[in-house]
This record gives sequence, C-alpha cells and structure tokens, in this order.
Amino acid sequence: MKKNPAQNCQINYALVLIRLFELKIESLFGTRYNIIHMLKIGLTGGIGCGKTTVANLFSTREIPVIEADVIARQLVNPGQPALDQIVKQFGPGLLTEEGQLNRSKLRTIVFESDGKRKQLETILHPLIIKAMDKEQQQLIAPYCVFCIPLLLETGLEGFVDHILVIDCPVETQIQRVAERDKLSRQEIQRIIQSQVSRDQRLKSADDIITNNDKIDLLEKQVEQLHLKYILLSEG
Repeated sequence: MKKNPAQNCQINYALVLIRLFELKIESLFGTRYNIIHMLKIGLTGGIGCGKTTVANLFSTREIPVIEADVIARQLVNPGQPALDQIVKQFGPGLLTEEGQLNRSKLRTIVFESDGKRKQLETILHPLIIKAMDKEQQQLIAPYCVFCIPLLLETGLEGFVDHILVIDCPVETQIQRVAERDKLSRQEIQRIIQSQVSRDQRLKSADDIITNNDKIDLLEKQVEQLHLKYILLSEG
C-alpha cells in the first residue's frame, strides 16, 4: 500500500526528530549509540562476591546503576502494598513496633523454607521488575547496569542483554559475609546453598569479573568492560 504525502511527511518529520535527539546525545557523551533499545547489563553474583563494589565502579564512570535490592527495600516501606501482602502471607510478627519490616526475621524464614522463599518472590519480583523497567526507560546513557543478585535464580536472563558475573571463591564469600553481616558460618552456607552454584553462574556469564580484593585489578576489569559495552551500545 502506497503512503500518501501526509504520511510520508509525518515519517520524515519523526526521523528528523530522532536524528536531532541522537545528535544531542552524541554531544553529551561523545559517541553514538542505540537510543531505541538501551543496552542492559545484568550484574549478578553470589552473596559476598562484591557486586556493590563493582556497581560503584561503573557509577564512577557515569553509567546508571539500577539496584534490585534498593527497589525491594523501597517496596516494603510502611504503607506500601507489598508490605501489606507480606504481612498477610507471613503474619504480623514480621513487623517491628514502628511498623517496619523485620528483615532479619524474614530472611530466617525464607532461607529455611523453599516454599516460603517462593511465596516472597511471587509477591516482590513482579513489582521489582516493573520498577526497574520504569526507571530504565527514563535514562539517557549508552548502557545501564542492573544489579540483580538473584538474576539467574529468578529466571531474569531474558530481561537483560548481557550477563556480567562477579566471582570469587566460596571461602572468600563466607569470610566477607561473616565480617560484614556477623552471621555464623552455618547461616552463610545455607544462603549460598539457596543460590545457584558457582559453576552454574559462571556457565551463564557473558562476562566475568574476578574479585580478589585487589581494587586496582577490579578497576582494570571494569574499565575494559566499560569500553566494550560502549562499543556494543553503538551497534
């Protein structure tokens, strides 16, 4: 079917607007990249592997980072529908005297029962995905990083374009979490066992960053991937 002159004019006008927008972005970032589909990097890793440290290194390069854990905390603030659903599902004993969610109690419940954990995921994960997607749509950048600790466990591989795994030995995970969260070795091992195995995670990765507590090596790995993702975003 032939387009009439008015339709052609509208199409050409839209293309001009898109190109002007691209030129504006090029002037801001010094490069050209796909503004229709922003490259989405899914950053993941086991507990204690250093996901936040790596995410912060991307942030220093002016790359937006959307953290699933931050959104999850916002979703369970007092007055939020998700908190009401959690209390209805798990009981009012999860609330503090101030009406806040007792995260420590909830963590104990879900890590001791796969069924309880899946119930919590059913409540929170659709809301987290929706919030992350909404936040990403408001961004202007060559790419963005989604920091999703349970990306593989929750089957969100299709939500991102590229999977970046932060890796370290299991014993290093245990030492870091014990120092940071003051948990027992048994509690930490239970958490690790509830996540996908290290081998599974590495097999799913498009890129891997090894975090052995040497910040200079971390910086080098992040910089290399940053340049790689800039080039990928231009395609």
